[in-house]
Amino acid sequence: MRALVYHGPKNVSVDEVPDAKIERPTDALIKITTTNICGSDLHMYEGRTDVEEGKVLGHENMGEVIEVGDGVDRVKVGDMVCLPFNIGCGFCKNCEQGYTGFCLTANPGTAGAAYGYADMGPYNGGQAELLRVPYADWNALVLPDDARDKEKDYVMLSDILPTGYHGTELAQVGIGDSVVIWGAGPVGLMAAMSANLRGADQVFVVDRQPDRLKLVETIGATPIDDSAGDAVQQVLDATRGEGADKGVEAVGYQAHDHEGNEAPGITINSLIAAVRPTGRIGVIGVFVPEDPNASDDLAKKGEFGFDFGTFFFKGQSMGTGQCNTKQYNRQLRNLIHHDKVNPGLIVSHELNLDQAADGYANFDDRKDGWTKVLLHP
Repeated sequence: MRALVYHGPKNVSVDEVPDAKIERPTDALIKITTTNICGSDLHMYEGRTDVEEGKVLGHENMGEVIEVGDGVDRVKVGDMVCLPFNIGCGFCKNCEQGYTGFCLTANPGTAGAAYGYADMGPYNGGQAELLRVPYADWNALVLPDDARDKEKDYVMLSDILPTGYHGTELAQVGIGDSVVIWGAGPVGLMAAMSANLRGADQVFVVDRQPDRLKLVETIGATPIDDSAGDAVQQVLDATRGEGADKGVEAVGYQAHDHEGNEAPGITINSLIAAVRPTGRIGVIGVFVPEDPNASDDLAKKGEFGFDFGTFFFKGQSMGTGQCNTKQYNRQLRNLIHHDKVNPGLIVSHELNLDQAADGYANFDDRKDGWTKVLLHP
């Protein structure tokens, strides 16, 4: 089969690799119809993780079931399914409690597994023609009959829509809250969409990319251009000097200051400043325990200066961690089905698999208009 393979920093190509296949009775085999390039794929693409060369990338996947193992009961051949990016077993302590992003079985020795991602188990990704899905009855979300008509929307259930919603859940966004989101990438945009779903009265999204700021307006939120002045002050000015009730971090450890210097703590510290006393912050941007290619010694150890004094003095609280996709994807699927939410509106490019390397390069370069890239093997 053809698949997008990582060969080193900024070096990916579509190669012929062995076909994915059923390996255990609980597996299903999926013919991929849509797979996305995620912002977190760029961490690997840029060489900022220890992902191994030869890995097939891709953790945002959707497709048709073409084969199931003897132990699969619920999922049927012919079903259109979307796969949560995190792989769970369904029976460990964490999965039973809903923490499917921290499964204790799928990646022994650590908590959490995923398709095609560094340190998340031996599983290849779905930027390929075929994908093996472990524990298929647990992991595969079966889609309604309109799956092919709304493929751009449903594929977002694999990661970014539930992750954006998770940010608002961690921040405990409620009716009438004001919310500030740092980062207008795909996840930040989904967090803004989710804040509106949860009844927020004001949603601000901070970024400096003009194309992303235009999308902020499209989804009914207020863009804050941090290249036009101090973003914290802009939020304070818009909230009568109080600060936003809730905040969401949707950038992660490769954040940059307004001069373009990498500063992994800048978004969290900005949120501490922009969120009101007793407010709550949800962190869904990726932060890593180690970053050997970071620009300073603290960041190389996954550390940065945290404004704990202000955080403590303001009585704020914070929730962190990757999304437990299965907590939300069924409910969000139903909203898509009934036209209550349309996350596919952020899609800028749909490419065939052979164009994947160019898609990575253009998305990584933040070329104007490249906001979300879908691949169709």
